[in-house]
Amino acid sequence: MPSPILRAQPVRCAMVLAAGRGERMRPLSDRTPKPLLPVHGKPLIVWHLEAMARAGIERVVVNTAWLEEQIPAALGDGSRWGLSIRYSMEGRDHGGALETAGGIAKALPLLDELFWLVSGDIHAPQFGYDVRRAAAFAVRPERLAHLWLVPNPDFHPEGDFGIGADGLALLDPGPERHRWTYGNLALVRRELCAHLPAGQKAALGPLLRAAVHERRVGAEIYAGAWHNLGTPAQLAALDASAGATIPR
Repeated sequence: MPSPILRAQPVRCAMVLAAGRGERMRPLSDRTPKPLLPVHGKPLIVWHLEAMARAGIERVVVNTAWLEEQIPAALGDGSRWGLSIRYSMEGRDHGGALETAGGIAKALPLLDELFWLVSGDIHAPQFGYDVRRAAAFAVRPERLAHLWLVPNPDFHPEGDFGIGADGLALLDPGPERHRWTYGNLALVRRELCAHLPAGQKAALGPLLRAAVHERRVGAEIYAGAWHNLGTPAQLAALDASAGATIPR
């Protein structure tokens, strides 16, 4: 008999967080939303869309706020990548960005029970949206999220979470275990943000920490190339680097 993991339906829906102002990326972000800034010849968000299409994801929700009219103008309906893109427009509906959890809560009517979540301003071109990992998550209804963690960058040396022997994220891994940084790559269950009223500003971090405390979040290390692009200097350095991070 096939295992429950093999019988589980794949996760075909994703959300890209793309609403933020990008203060540290000024002056570039004064005229262009951060996810539309190019690296190696393509907007940051397009790297995500291409990877999602390769992985068989079908529907993508993009939230917008800052200079939000530029994002649907650039991406359209997603058909050029074989995707269906819908937009959750926080600027139009609420006058500005709702932060991470607030943005997810507003977009829930457009999302499935399970969905991939990625920030539009990170560059992780080798992230594969693993079908088996998603299927394993799907058959664990007690899990609210599964996170990919990365080595701690210079701007966040203390990290966010450890990983237990059981694969669950830990708030306090103890002196013998390492803490890693949440890489803004995740599988998420609607329940994580469903209690938030649509239109309310809320950060995702406190919700994740509460769920980790309840032992409802899995985690693993992401070993691929990963860049959190916060400043023009970081963007320029990545763009000038060799294209070794670009999938073949």
